[in-house]
Amino acid sequence: MDIEEFRDYCLSLGDVTEKTPFGKFARRYDSILVFYVLDHMFCFVDIDDFRFVNVKSTPDEVEEIKQNYLSVSSPINRSMKKHWIQLDFDGDIPDSTIYDLVKRAYEIVKDKYTKKRK
Repeated sequence: MDIEEFRDYCLSLGDVTEKTPFGKFARRYDSILVFYVLDHMFCFVDIDDFRFVNVKSTPDEVEEIKQNYLSVSSPINRSMKKHWIQLDFDGDIPDSTIYDLVKRAYEIVKDKYTKKRK
């Protein structure tokens, strides 16, 4: 998997936008590409260091994923630890599972904010 393939997949999910919003906090974060649905983040990657993806999840799912795979760690920002998980691309998680977890992250965020808009 490469960054273009990953980006194409995320954008194909529907109503997805992308931004690099963190550069305004520190220049070293200029390369963090964030994918949004309904103006809320569901995953992000570092386009200059494409080794992992951080995805939104639920606390129960985070624990399940950690039990099933070794190439999982806490997200870059430790305050996101409860609802986010970092998945390493070159570890024991198949690309197909990473795509499934990205789609699940998208669905979690979309479902939550679709309900709030009603």
